[in-house]
Amino acid sequence: MRQLYFVEKGKFEWRDIPAPTLQTDAEAIVRPLSVARCDLDLYIANGIAPLKGPFPFGHEAIAEVVDAGVASGFAPGDRVIVPFQLSCGRCATCRRGFTASCEAFPPRAAFGLGMDIGGALSERMRVPFADHMLMRAPAGFSNAQLASMPDNIPDGWRAVAPHLRARPGASVLVVGGLAQSVGLYAAALAVSLGAGRVLYLDDDARRRAVATSYGASAEPLALSEGREPKEQFEITVDASGIAPALRHALLSTAPNGVCTAVAIYFEPLVGLPLAPLYYKGATFHTSRVSARAMLPDLVEHVACGHFHPEKMITRTLPFSAAADAMDAPDIKLVFETDFAP
Repeated sequence: MRQLYFVEKGKFEWRDIPAPTLQTDAEAIVRPLSVARCDLDLYIANGIAPLKGPFPFGHEAIAEVVDAGVASGFAPGDRVIVPFQLSCGRCATCRRGFTASCEAFPPRAAFGLGMDIGGALSERMRVPFADHMLMRAPAGFSNAQLASMPDNIPDGWRAVAPHLRARPGASVLVVGGLAQSVGLYAAALAVSLGAGRVLYLDDDARRRAVATSYGASAEPLALSEGREPKEQFEITVDASGIAPALRHALLSTAPNGVCTAVAIYFEPLVGLPLAPLYYKGATFHTSRVSARAMLPDLVEHVACGHFHPEKMITRTLPFSAAADAMDAPDIKLVFETDFAP
């Protein structure tokens, strides 16, 4: 079968490899139908993220089940969301909701992100523990609309939804940047969840336009230069990937508020304004999203029509264009299979 491989900065290639087969009764083989480009995929492609190839690529997939073990709970023809991280749903860590660090797999185990365990830009994927991992895709939505449900949309969801549940109507600030679609999803989901003021800050006019299309206010980012901004927000989200902007988000967090960093910082050290956070009693959280744990509530929210992910899509292209388009500057690319079933 064909599988797209990341080789090195700016270089991808299609390779012919053996098709996967079922290894346990709880597994499934799926055929990817739509695959979204994750924010991290762009930075792997252009060399910002320090992952070394070659490895199979792509990890945000809506797929069709083509073969399934008797214990998987799925059957050929089922349309499913394939969470990007591998998790078993059985270990103590998974049962606590931390599916990003499942005990059954090596650290950071995920499709299409540095390990030779398969990628979504392919003809087939083998999904272990499919009885736990896979989720049925909600009816009434196209594959492209749902393509970022395995990763980037849950990443935005976890930054705002749990906190708005605890603080209905809270104000939300999102500082946009390198985690470009995750920050926009966070702002859009905050609006759809009934937040109070939702402000999106970003120097990129394209992304500000997307934020306003979802009902958020949007302004260029004016850094606070170490001073506490006058306007404070109960919930803040840093999607910038830039240390001064992260500090601005932290300093904009209101007393007893919470700031979530959804961007990845590859530098060994990033300075934080700890004294102001200490006196305000603010909480700072950074981690990979436990995508599978987020999906049940998120899928219900999307299925009820409260949030429209299609507004984020810049372009839809065939799988065969993925190798050449992966480093394009679009906010959200979606690739749809042009391989025969």
